[in-house]
Amino acid sequence: MAEEKDIVDIDEKELQDSKGAEEAAEAVKGTEEVKETDGEAEGAGSGEETEKASEAPLEEGDENDGEGEAAKGGKPDPKDIKIEELTDKYKRLFAEFDNYRKRTELEKAGMYDEGEKYVILKLLSVVDNFERAMASVPEELRGSSYVDGIDKIYRAFTDMLTELKVTPIDAAGKPFDANLHNAVMHVEDESVGENVVVEEFQKGYMYKDKVLRYSMVKVAN
Repeated sequence: MAEEKDIVDIDEKELQDSKGAEEAAEAVKGTEEVKETDGEAEGAGSGEETEKASEAPLEEGDENDGEGEAAKGGKPDPKDIKIEELTDKYKRLFAEFDNYRKRTELEKAGMYDEGEKYVILKLLSVVDNFERAMASVPEELRGSSYVDGIDKIYRAFTDMLTELKVTPIDAAGKPFDANLHNAVMHVEDESVGENVVVEEFQKGYMYKDKVLRYSMVKVAN
């Protein structure tokens, strides 16, 4: 009976020990599950913080950096636009000034030519008077010092006109040309051809390949 009691006590003790071991194992397992749960919570928290950080608004410096990159990418610099506008304005002003300068030079040259033509026309009337005087000199006075003096003055005028590129128009005996001659009289004359200048009343002159004064002529029909 004593041995059976001891055996029973030993079994109860082993049973109690096994129960204690199981309880200890369950406690350790619960501790590990708590740690895993805490780790998952920490991971979730870090993920939420990352999303919040990504969704956080950009600061002022970050926005400026973005604008700088956009300006570098394709948006033109306002300074370059202003430079192009000023350059285009300068080119237009230079072209307008160059046209004005050329136009002014032409106008000045035209004014000079008109003034020169006006003075020459006045001198031509003096030359006409010398020619009339030489034509009216009697035959017995030709060769005298007085007539020679008039002839020298007349030649001085004609030489001056030649230097000014003024040349007389050849009219007598030439076909009538409305671009050179001014017909003031018509005559029937069978000895000459039709539409031929038979007499010149006033000599015409050219100035630089342009008619300065038309020849006043008589034309045969």
